Amino acid sequence: MTVPILAKTPGTPLYVEVAERIAALVEQQTFRPGDRVPSIRSLSRQLQVSINTVKEAYGLLEDRRVIEARPQSGYYVCSRLPELPRDPRIEAREIEPTGVSIAELADRVMRDSERADLVQFGCAIPNPELLPVARIGRMLAQEVRRHAQEHVAYSMPPGCARLRTEIAKRLLVSGCTVRPGEILTTTGCSEAVFLALQALCRPGDTVVVESPVYFNFLQQIQALGLRALEIPATQKEGMSLEALRYALDHNRVRVCLAIPNFHNPLGSCMPEERKRELVALLAERGIPLIEDDIHGDLGFGSERPRAAKAWDRDGNVILCSSFSKTVAPGYRVGWMVPGRYQAQIERLKMVTNIASPAPTQLALAALLANGGYDQHLRRIRRIYARQVAGMAEAIGRHFPAETRVTRPEGGNLLWVEMPEGIDALRLYARAMRHGMTFAPGPLFSAAGRFRNCLRLNAAFWTPELEGTLATLGRLAGEMQGDRAS
Repeated sequence: MTVPILAKTPGTPLYVEVAERIAALVEQQTFRPGDRVPSIRSLSRQLQVSINTVKEAYGLLEDRRVIEARPQSGYYVCSRLPELPRDPRIEAREIEPTGVSIAELADRVMRDSERADLVQFGCAIPNPELLPVARIGRMLAQEVRRHAQEHVAYSMPPGCARLRTEIAKRLLVSGCTVRPGEILTTTGCSEAVFLALQALCRPGDTVVVESPVYFNFLQQIQALGLRALEIPATQKEGMSLEALRYALDHNRVRVCLAIPNFHNPLGSCMPEERKRELVALLAERGIPLIEDDIHGDLGFGSERPRAAKAWDRDGNVILCSSFSKTVAPGYRVGWMVPGRYQAQIERLKMVTNIASPAPTQLALAALLANGGYDQHLRRIRRIYARQVAGMAEAIGRHFPAETRVTRPEGGNLLWVEMPEGIDALRLYARAMRHGMTFAPGPLFSAAGRFRNCLRLNAAFWTPELEGTLATLGRLAGEMQGDRAS
């Protein structure tokens, strides 16, 4: 089988283009699991590129677990678990607002994430060993010395000017043209989202969210006395815009809260045309969109996906993000582009906590300015691609038959759907007794869905942890057996 000759894209490394061409053929099932892909020499001739370029491309595909090398035989497409259903199985009558009451379960999972005696498959935290700890520490010390007065003063809203300037530059890659004055720094992305919800909503209002939904969103909705209206999402396309349109026709909605890029927990990246349609649909009805883009920099491909904010023409989209998933969660450096709601949200920020810490903002500004951030991203993306793929393969080996798992294109999370009848909450209790955590599926729904699902964090994955994951799969299988008997 031949591979079409490349149409070279300016600015993209050639080996990445070769890798993405083969990955696309696998995704389209031109090459199926178990098929042999062209040899290095053969592909080099077909694409008219060097042998070293193909070697690098195949190395990248091995990291992503798209292909595998078999000694003295060649390269083959990896076996893969069944995907989650493409279309959400949810009826129109189920699309209605509901109250939220997950606080107790969420608090338990978060507390368990701090226990050093447990293997942490649960909370979506980065692995400190993969973060630029020494570099950002040096920059913090340097900036504190360099800005002796500024680092102890209040960084009043909208926040550190140098950091906002660097963020504005980076937003160009996300498709957004934003002035530094339009950016507000926050204490993490969670505060940015919370400020947006506080500014826009009143108790009893309805917030549209994806389903499954990041459980911290549900905690915030519960704390503010709001109601959640869950719209089904798939890994291929993100939130179902058809279901959203139906929901908006039949419910009074105040705001939409979504993660279009590398969704938590699905890992989905909404196609660009769907992002455009989402922004237009909400703008037509005067419904603001709060966009969480915290994983946007962690894509496995050669290009960073554009934010939905890129299609915003009237300030209706509030873009929120932070450096918690990429650099330093403990620094609590977040930011937002509040759009038309900026004055209102800045006042609320000042009333809430006056300002975010200045020293960590200065350190992040220095990291962005000197290019260290991009260097770090290139490394961590490749590691996460390898770890996500490796953990997914291990799930396929050790979990019960008919288990399905997502295939993220970015981030470090996997969403696992086990056979019906396996209760993730009961499984969590058993897993804790065996020294591990995960995030149970019911956390990700106000309506109690996803009882047989769980979210796993691949940020800490190593082959040495396969035995622990095998134990989790065995426990799930035993629960399935108990139900059958």
